[in-house]
Amino acid sequence: MFRSLPLLIALALGVLLGYLLFRCRPADVKEEATVLLEQMQSVAKLITVEGQFSEIYDYNAYQGYFTWLYDKKMLVRVQGKVSVGYDLKDLKMEADPTTRTIYIGPLPTPQILSLDHTLDYYDIKQGFFTQFSTAEYNQINEKAKELIRQKAQNGPLLAAAEAQAGEIVNMMRFMAEGSGWQVVLRERNGVLQ
Repeated sequence: MFRSLPLLIALALGVLLGYLLFRCRPADVKEEATVLLEQMQSVAKLITVEGQFSEIYDYNAYQGYFTWLYDKKMLVRVQGKVSVGYDLKDLKMEADPTTRTIYIGPLPTPQILSLDHTLDYYDIKQGFFTQFSTAEYNQINEKAKELIRQKAQNGPLLAAAEAQAGEIVNMMRFMAEGSGWQVVLRERNGVLQ
């Protein structure tokens, strides 16, 4: 028994030394990325309002009894930036040099032009037999983005964008009047303003 004691001590020291060496050594991380430009197009968009959103999204897949075996739960903080404005590709502008008048419009309805969001995952709990799959992470990401889109659509951003468009038209009028021109805005129902 005493003959194997030095061998056991040496083995234990070797395991401890190996653990300390490999645990303290930084991992060799290799990253590789390929970025491809898939499509490029000309745009004419006017962003008039941006909104910052933050929400907590709670995902809970409850299976019933023995929750520690099957249930999955995730708490996600979603932060989003929504840009609202106008797509000007179909905006009509005409200039009449004899009357020195610029006709604009009608302005399109304001819309969400871009939505950027980030997710911070908190409190991820998975069951013994169930794990979150990549498809579920993607589904949660899409659902969180859709929630931000709905909040922006139903909130005050679209009305604020329309009010801001009026300010921009007034600024255009001011610049045109300084040059001896006038700006006439055509409304959506065909009435001149």
